[in-house]
Amino acid sequence: MALAGLFSALRVTGGRLRDQKLLFLGAGEAATGIADLVVSAMVAEGATEAEARLRVWLVDSRGLVVKSRSGLTEHKLAYAHEHPQIGDFLTAIRTLKPTAIIGVAAVGGTFTPEVLQTMAQINKLPIVFALSNPTSKAECSAEEAYKHTGGRVLFACGSPYDPVTLNGTTYVPRQGNNSYIFPGVGLGAIASGTRLVTDEMFMAAAHTLANLVSEEDLRQGSLYPALPRIREVSAHIAAAVAEVAYKRELAAGHIPNDLLGYVQSQMYDPHY
Repeated sequence: MALAGLFSALRVTGGRLRDQKLLFLGAGEAATGIADLVVSAMVAEGATEAEARLRVWLVDSRGLVVKSRSGLTEHKLAYAHEHPQIGDFLTAIRTLKPTAIIGVAAVGGTFTPEVLQTMAQINKLPIVFALSNPTSKAECSAEEAYKHTGGRVLFACGSPYDPVTLNGTTYVPRQGNNSYIFPGVGLGAIASGTRLVTDEMFMAAAHTLANLVSEEDLRQGSLYPALPRIREVSAHIAAAVAEVAYKRELAAGHIPNDLLGYVQSQMYDPHY
């Protein structure tokens, strides 16, 4: 879901995922799970794993996650880079100059006006994902994100927010919700008979979801399709996931050659 939002944002900003620099606020398993998938996607674009990991940084309650820190848990070690210690998120932004910040710490209000303004100073189109929920734990509201970036932010949220009107322009933030991804991935896995759910399947789901965001959606600041389209979205994701799974299983000799066509025909059948 977060990866899909990044792919959507890059449709607006241009450029490749492998050239972005991501700074996470939060360094738990949610952060490293997203980070691992982002690294896999960067590698798919031609980066080495080492190069990709250097594009991803974490900040936890003790500051920037760096190699010199003691007591790092195993899931943080892959993103503990050689760098002087930085104690706070805002200084980390000013030092590292990320193109995107992703909040998954569940600490409300941590994307302060200064944080948002700094991202807008560094980037023409800052990417800001405040993914914690409920709203009491959101890093910032949609209104705050648009207000403090002059409406230039590419924003996704973990909590639902109403449209925001700023200087005569109305922005429609959409929730980065796993309901976009999981039903389609589950259906595709079941239909394909796969024995494993892999990063490649989730990447296929992310690309599919991003491609289902219309130009009209992007113009109003929406990085995800409207939720009423969830059945259509799930069908397309299921077909994409089934294709990836099918090819892998077929290579291992586990699935008949004609199953993929059957799965795809069922997924795209409007009565399915």
